[in-house]
Amino acid sequence: MRLHYTGPWPENIGFLLLPRFSMMAFFSAVEPLRIANRISGKALFAWTLFSPDGEPVTASNGMTLLADKPMGDTLALSSLAICSGFEPEAHLNRTLIAWLHRLDQADCALGGLDTGGFLLAASQLLKGERVTLHWESLPAFRERFPTLETSDELFELGERRFSCAGGAAAMDMALEVIARRHGAKLAVDVSEQLIHERLRSRSDRQRMTLARRLGTHNRRLVEAVGLMERHLEAPLSLAEVAKRSGVSSRQLQRLFEHELGTNPRHWYLQLRLTRAKRLLTETDMDVLAVGIACGFASSSSFARAFRAHFGYSPREARWPAGLS
Repeated sequence: MRLHYTGPWPENIGFLLLPRFSMMAFFSAVEPLRIANRISGKALFAWTLFSPDGEPVTASNGMTLLADKPMGDTLALSSLAICSGFEPEAHLNRTLIAWLHRLDQADCALGGLDTGGFLLAASQLLKGERVTLHWESLPAFRERFPTLETSDELFELGERRFSCAGGAAAMDMALEVIARRHGAKLAVDVSEQLIHERLRSRSDRQRMTLARRLGTHNRRLVEAVGLMERHLEAPLSLAEVAKRSGVSSRQLQRLFEHELGTNPRHWYLQLRLTRAKRLLTETDMDVLAVGIACGFASSSSFARAFRAHFGYSPREARWPAGLS
């Protein structure tokens, strides 16, 4: 979904569906376009579904969609959105890279829903561009592609590239496109049909505030958890967390136990290990590099902590049993 469009109507948008893609992100992007056509009484938008081989594709929720065409078919597209989900680069190959480059040369805007940015970056098609992804995937993307500019906005719309955080953010991006092409009134009408309370701008938050996520308004606790989330690669001591939060170490312990039902050491370790698991499944970083990126001094200490928490080793997280 490009920023501006001056071609013929309907504007044809392609969606490349990859195995285990996010169904919610896909439907959130398409439904506003469908409703815009219905309300306006005109064919403002059209869409074409691609799959790697033209065969049906199963989403992460187990539902399967039919594709219109196989990847590689030439077609006049205004934009192509890559719809992916878990382990996006597992589907990267020379055929896909070549097709994306051909579309780029044909002035097709390329973008990603949810984790689609991984494939564009790996195809070297994001140089000089800013990209956003789902908040869970952003740390892994930044580790995998440290030279690329990222944001934590809901969506990014440019002349040649676009991206969104997935989920309902795809709806916000589609509504922004409708407003830019066909006016704010139509976008509002579509939003109301979707029972979407307001048109969110790209700068709206992806996540709830930390206080809402924690279910507490205790300022000291919120500050302590925020410090932990910001210092995963080089963890702070609990004494330092307490000091910066304005409480004693004993008070910090009591706050976590009373408000969150756990102790600060366990909470902090869980944050680091959760990030490690995502890096293992979404990047090709080696196990030692993942451990270091999550604050562990050695691969052995990382492996012990990981196994104790998840019940399997870091290597098994990357290569599940039965897979070579």
